[in-house]
Amino acid sequence: MCVVGGGPAGVVLGLLLARQGVDVVVLEKHADFLRDFRGDTVHPSTLTLLDEIGLGAALSRRPGRKVDSLRATFDDGTVRVADFSRLPGGHPYILFLPQWDFLDVLAEEAAKLPTFTLLRSTEVVDVLRDGARVVGVRTADGQEVGARLTVGCDGRSSVVRTRLGLRPREFAAPMDVLWFRVGRKADETENLFARIEPGKMMVTFDRGDYWQCAYVIAKGQYEAVQARGLQALLDDVVRMAPILRSGIADVKSFDDVKLLTVAINRLSRWTRPGLLCIGDAAHAMSPVGGVGVNLAVQDAVATANLLADKLQRGCPSEDELDAVRRRRAFPVRMTQGMQVIVQNNIISGALQGGDRPLKVPLILRLLTAVPWLQGIPARFLAIGVRPEHVQSKAAPTP
Repeated sequence: MCVVGGGPAGVVLGLLLARQGVDVVVLEKHADFLRDFRGDTVHPSTLTLLDEIGLGAALSRRPGRKVDSLRATFDDGTVRVADFSRLPGGHPYILFLPQWDFLDVLAEEAAKLPTFTLLRSTEVVDVLRDGARVVGVRTADGQEVGARLTVGCDGRSSVVRTRLGLRPREFAAPMDVLWFRVGRKADETENLFARIEPGKMMVTFDRGDYWQCAYVIAKGQYEAVQARGLQALLDDVVRMAPILRSGIADVKSFDDVKLLTVAINRLSRWTRPGLLCIGDAAHAMSPVGGVGVNLAVQDAVATANLLADKLQRGCPSEDELDAVRRRRAFPVRMTQGMQVIVQNNIISGALQGGDRPLKVPLILRLLTAVPWLQGIPARFLAIGVRPEHVQSKAAPTP
């Protein structure tokens, strides 16, 4: 079996199937996982899954920050929108952890298995076909990797999906994100997550020795931001988040600022004969709620649960592959629906600007006034709709 893409969906799927004795090759186009601008919010649903496969302790030794609530500030005050301490189970928090640390833990465990192979610096450029059936992939260096089943986990710009003409349905996203890091002093602490005011919105993540910053702009306005100049951007950042003042000099040019184009989309069909798409290749998520990594991991677990036994006997039929979509489509629709509601009712209004102060929306005032209600958005974000659990145990070691 061939998995295209060594992100969260691809590595989790490869590990789970290899534990069941399925021969898996994961193809990753980069030489390592050390890339920024990737989702790094690990939710309780994912932490629970790692506990189920015995990797919870290993992940806990990686440098991360536990956050038990999310707060947002508007012109007229600060509100708490989610209280993760109210969640059941052993992880009443969200873990902010660089994605490379998360992937390293998984890949190191998978490398112990004789049925798992991770090929780095291996970029897939096309799929191999036998008539209508996908029978593997071709790499940039001309290598052909044959497989009974190919799984596309290669993200929202999926080559596998594009080569097969699978086109997702697009949902309008009103914003893009500028992603950059700012130095942090050891004594600087802040429990504020989002800052929202007319025409501007910013989110900050405490990563220990630096702040990871997401400056939200209206869709397609990056050139206008550049035209204003870097100093104007940095002045806005420091005004919105004074705690960043001491380290803002780390942003020396627009080369230090990464543009993330926000998209929300999903495929209506995740399969072709011999092929399955999951994760962002099947459904790109907005950064709202930081759910992308966790939805991708849930897809991988569902895929392993549904297909591991069938892969022992050969390539599952397209109907058997489509069981993954039937299982995961409802959680994806519900989560994307939440993201669209937040975008349309909070983010769009903020980005429109204007002279009037941007006040706390009524629904957020209600959440703050009635603390137990904060457990509802916390559960939706952190556990999700129809969370998956690892159903199969590892095959005996020969």
